[in-house]
Amino acid sequence: MAYDLSKTAPTTSELANLIPINAKANTLLGPLEALEFPLLSPVDLQCIKACGVTFASSALERVIEEASRGNAGNALKVRERIEAQISSSLRKVVPGSTEAQALKEILIENHLWSQYLEVAIGPYAEVFTKAPVLSTVGPHAEVGIRSDSKWNNPEPEIVLVINARGEAIGATLGNDVNLRDLEGRSALLLGKAKDNNASCAIGPLIRLFDDDFTLSHIRESEVDLLIEGKDGFRLEGKSNMSDISREPLDLVSQTLSEHQYPDGFALFLGTMFTPVKDRDVKGEGFTHKVGDVVKISNSYLGVLSNTVTTSANAKPWTIGIAEFYKNLSLRGLI
Repeated sequence: MAYDLSKTAPTTSELANLIPINAKANTLLGPLEALEFPLLSPVDLQCIKACGVTFASSALERVIEEASRGNAGNALKVRERIEAQISSSLRKVVPGSTEAQALKEILIENHLWSQYLEVAIGPYAEVFTKAPVLSTVGPHAEVGIRSDSKWNNPEPEIVLVINARGEAIGATLGNDVNLRDLEGRSALLLGKAKDNNASCAIGPLIRLFDDDFTLSHIRESEVDLLIEGKDGFRLEGKSNMSDISREPLDLVSQTLSEHQYPDGFALFLGTMFTPVKDRDVKGEGFTHKVGDVVKISNSYLGVLSNTVTTSANAKPWTIGIAEFYKNLSLRGLI
């Protein structure tokens, strides 16, 4: 059943500080599936943070992108060389350990070191700001790739929801859209690659942690991906969270670090999805086409489905914090 909790807290950011919530003390809206309005992203004022290269497979992909200079046409030859030389080593070490430091020295000596390997096996995780507040899209909305990107893919991830006290209070699903060509040219293009109109989808709902759903369930979860194109192309993938190289709460701690988040944050934990299935050209792997339907699913968190468009053509982001609070005021919620 769905309840209107706006009288309890006007924002999900504030609601996250009030766990546990007595939903039945609020206004009953009826069965969720019977609601006649679309679901928005379930986060509002929270900062959107994301972790990169938290799986060995994603670390390899970043190194391949970098060595390919962001050119998909170079990827096959680079992939064969990189996987043969460093794949097995990456999967065996714990980030930040003595063994990881020893591996780093060997890779440097053999001219195989990369800035991405630093965050893959070094003591510090990669944590970046994906998007400002109120800028995420929800289920069934269009998700955007830059119109000038020629090599890109979805990134299906589990997203932890953290309150103002730094506590993980629940989880949801997310699509951290990835532009492989831009970031592959230079890591300094991360902002241009990751933070664009409609480039971040979250949903369908936040499931709160309780006795029946805990972080242990997250640690052993599988995340499924299905992409279906108008051209008949179909791609399926699966990520197992048990393969993550860093403990989720360590990623939360590293995000907090010497920083405060008074409105809380939503933290993408990273993906192991590697889009290597060729779509159009042999050896160039996958890239999106407008109209692709991306479905990310998990047995605990439901399904997040979005249709791909360009960031230039996606619905413009027009409601900022001032407009949002004006709306809350007009509704008598603040």
